[in-house]
Amino acid sequence: MTDTANSPSGAGSTPENGPDSRHEITFERRGAIAVVTLDRPKALNALTLGMIREFDPRLAGWAGDPAVKAIVVQGAGDRAFCAGGDVRAVADAGRALKEGRAGGDLASDFFREEYVLNRRIHALSKPYVALLDGITMGGGVGISVPGSHRVVTERTLFAMPETGIGLFPDVGGSWYLPRCPGEIGTYLALTGARLHAADTLYAGLATHYLPSAAVGGLVDALAGADWSGDGRAVVDEALAAAAGGSAGEPPLAAHREAIDRCFRFDSVEEICAALEKDGTDWAVSTLKNLSQMSPTSLKVTLRQVRLGKNLSFDDAMIMEYRMSQAFIRGDDFYEGIRALLVDKDRSPRWRPATLAEVGAADVERHFAPLGDRDLGFAD
Repeated sequence: MTDTANSPSGAGSTPENGPDSRHEITFERRGAIAVVTLDRPKALNALTLGMIREFDPRLAGWAGDPAVKAIVVQGAGDRAFCAGGDVRAVADAGRALKEGRAGGDLASDFFREEYVLNRRIHALSKPYVALLDGITMGGGVGISVPGSHRVVTERTLFAMPETGIGLFPDVGGSWYLPRCPGEIGTYLALTGARLHAADTLYAGLATHYLPSAAVGGLVDALAGADWSGDGRAVVDEALAAAAGGSAGEPPLAAHREAIDRCFRFDSVEEICAALEKDGTDWAVSTLKNLSQMSPTSLKVTLRQVRLGKNLSFDDAMIMEYRMSQAFIRGDDFYEGIRALLVDKDRSPRWRPATLAEVGAADVERHFAPLGDRDLGFAD
């Protein structure tokens, strides 16, 4: 059942979940719009493979249905849009894969099917309105930023924190992070910095701001709109009518010159040296943050961002799938999950433990083609 406090309901609302659905994700038709609700509020609406497998075919069907003019995606509960993917399940599967035990398929299936969904959102010709009213991280970024409209509120907390768990900013990060202004994307990719509404707009990761209290009214307005004209214009007009207040000034702007100066280099060591030379409180804090991240993740992520600048979205996703499978066969992802989510000691023991120990060959193996296991797209 759709969460009634956070999802559209009432006249014209038609639930579309099948009889076998576990209701971790729900679907409704309201007039000319389709409404998707991520419905795992106790888990901050984190994506499971089951949710992805329900979402992707729905989206494919709506893409070809002339009666569906737009898709709206939201999270149930009052805390999160989507806090990421179910990384603990992926880590458990990855261990099974490495050890040759049953149950390892999830480690490849999750990334593959998630990336296919991300790509479908990016390729969608219809308005796709993601309501980032709360925590939005990792997998939640992947099902929002590739779409046409990303709406943030005063409750938005946005981040790609993967270098802190021995992974990399995936779900399209290779494509959208290099396209942020200046070196903001590099900064976000390496540090996992957390952003509120104003900074997501400044970075180009969000497109519109609304007060949280206005989100429900926006969905009602879209459900009752006249869709005879251009679809994106209809959404823009509804957003303009619902707007109230401002996201405020972006704190990132005050550090923009330093970000561009310190994060312009093609090696993590040079970035760290530039931060050390800068010496400001911001630089010292940023350097301390980087020192806690997986050295392998930092070096691979910097290479990823630099390569992604010249890739199409499809090629970026193919590259990311190769990276995901390399990380699954490494050590740091499992150690990051242990330190953050299992033992919760927040003291990961990375291997290798220092930047100096991560060589060029260690980085490049994360980008090696997978042959017939490479990611492909059916359409």
